[in-house]
Amino acid sequence: MAGKKPQRSGSSVFANFDQQQIQEFKEAFTIIDQDRDGFISEKELKDMWAALGIVQDDKYCKEMAKVSPGQINFTAFLTFMGEKLADTDPEDVLSNAFACFDIDNTGVIPVAIFTNALTQLGDRFSKEEIKQMYDVAPMKGDSVDWKRFIKLIKYGGDFEEEA
Repeated sequence: MAGKKPQRSGSSVFANFDQQQIQEFKEAFTIIDQDRDGFISEKELKDMWAALGIVQDDKYCKEMAKVSPGQINFTAFLTFMGEKLADTDPEDVLSNAFACFDIDNTGVIPVAIFTNALTQLGDRFSKEEIKQMYDVAPMKGDSVDWKRFIKLIKYGGDFEEEA
């Protein structure tokens, strides 16, 4: 049944994800919801950022909490994540962009080439943004596995290395 879309009535947000994705989002939600009351508070958002090594002020977390008309429950969290993932470019556009830097069609882009592209082309990344990106990017040796990286960008999952 892996990969099968869930069938739920009353909330179409669940239809946008497969069971594995919903489970991964539920695990993330549970980690953020430290007091286990079923809602994410502004304090819990601030603590989440701190756990990631990023200091956010109360104003920023208050703005984040405003994405939900009421308290942030799991459905609101899932809706928010779906909207964020939908804001990315289509998979074929990302594939074409990454393929431009994979001259030998190996499925990977060496760190030096990838970093150069991020700092010299288009919206230029800062050193901190590049570090954050490499902290999550799937790597093969000293190269970014760009096909797995696209899956991470588009679907938010932690995908196993392909054989």
